[in-house]
Amino acid sequence: MKTFRIGGVHPAENKLSAGKAIETLALPKQAVFPLSQHIGAPATAIVKKGDVVKVGTKIAEAGGFVSAAIFSSVSGKVNKIDSIIDASGYRKPAIFIDVEGDEWEESIDRSETLVRACELTPEEIVAKIKNAGVVGMGGACFPTHVKLTPPPGCKAECVIINAVECEPYLTADHRLMLEKADEILVGVQILMKAAKVTKGYIGIENNKPDAIKLMTEKAANYAGIEVVPLKVKYPQGGEKQLIDAVIGRQVPAPPAIPINVGAVVQNVGTAYAVYEAVQKNKPLFERIVTVTGKSVKNPSNFLTRMGTPMSQLIEAAGGLPEDTGKVIGGGPMMGKALANTEVPICKGSSGVLIMNEKEARRAEPQPCIRCAKCVSACPMGLEPFLLATCSAHGDWERVEHEMIMSCIECGSCQFTCPSHRPMLDYIRLGKGKVGGIIRARNAKK
Repeated sequence: MKTFRIGGVHPAENKLSAGKAIETLALPKQAVFPLSQHIGAPATAIVKKGDVVKVGTKIAEAGGFVSAAIFSSVSGKVNKIDSIIDASGYRKPAIFIDVEGDEWEESIDRSETLVRACELTPEEIVAKIKNAGVVGMGGACFPTHVKLTPPPGCKAECVIINAVECEPYLTADHRLMLEKADEILVGVQILMKAAKVTKGYIGIENNKPDAIKLMTEKAANYAGIEVVPLKVKYPQGGEKQLIDAVIGRQVPAPPAIPINVGAVVQNVGTAYAVYEAVQKNKPLFERIVTVTGKSVKNPSNFLTRMGTPMSQLIEAAGGLPEDTGKVIGGGPMMGKALANTEVPICKGSSGVLIMNEKEARRAEPQPCIRCAKCVSACPMGLEPFLLATCSAHGDWERVEHEMIMSCIECGSCQFTCPSHRPMLDYIRLGKGKVGGIIRARNAKK
């Protein structure tokens, strides 16, 4: 069974909602759309207070090449353009829309008919994906059209679909494969055509045997697509780890990117969004979100319109349990605790995890015992204890030299530490500082 070569851990899976079919969540009374729902420049609002919009109306355009447009998921009237605290905990500008009915743009094909044939050129496909505001749906939210536009001198050899969903608790991608397999595979073919390659791989961990079986059977009808079962190991969903697991190539340290070893990696949810954008003229304005937790009454997977407050999803899953300790946006390894439950669902919102007080409470940090478990666990081959210690002391030159920018913030180091040291917290601080230093240095060149 294939997997990546360096590091990795095995958290408890806790896939409590894996058997729950996707349910369509009711519309919110008001939808809120932060203008920063992707890596890169924030989108620029193109509506104003009082404007009337439909489902699928563009409300913000891309603020640069590495950016993405935002579309209304509801019909109604723009109430205001103000700010809101998003899932990152920072206050960001956002568009507030009061919901009135559910009127869609007429250009969107709302039928369930599968559309296989795509006669568009690669350039036309990329343009359509860009115009639909599609970004990576795995959480990083990198604009998809940028990944499909390789830098000069780089050529793609294959498309790798990340259907791993290695974060504990989350099951949105799993359910999507079980319920929309053909649409995903058409989306993969479109991505292959856009990337000008003839080979596509779909990596799925073997804790999803039903998805592996179904996708393998369906893929037999699509030329060039191979389903690759993978050993269960976190963080196999990381781009570099997935490339190593599937095609046995290792991406060098930054500034190297997957295209430097011939791979274009896209999330399985992104492949589905590409199908809808190209074949159905449907912009990205809704996604599947897992709501789960050991004390949650009804762990579920909801098809949710962007801009819906997370509190509405929690209520639909049975309400906030009495023993709630933290509400996490995402999974327990890479997700972040939310400041409040009114945070809106965005393009990268894969899950809402409600942790009970016992799970949520951090153990008291103890002195490092030099066991090097964090070094063994690091999938990037780094020395997390050293990066954390140097970051805590503000030694930015040293941490840059020790390759802190290669850290993918997976949390494997902190998960495996017997002394419960907050290594990831310090490493994130160090990455932010060093990233700023590098940008300032490059600006002077």
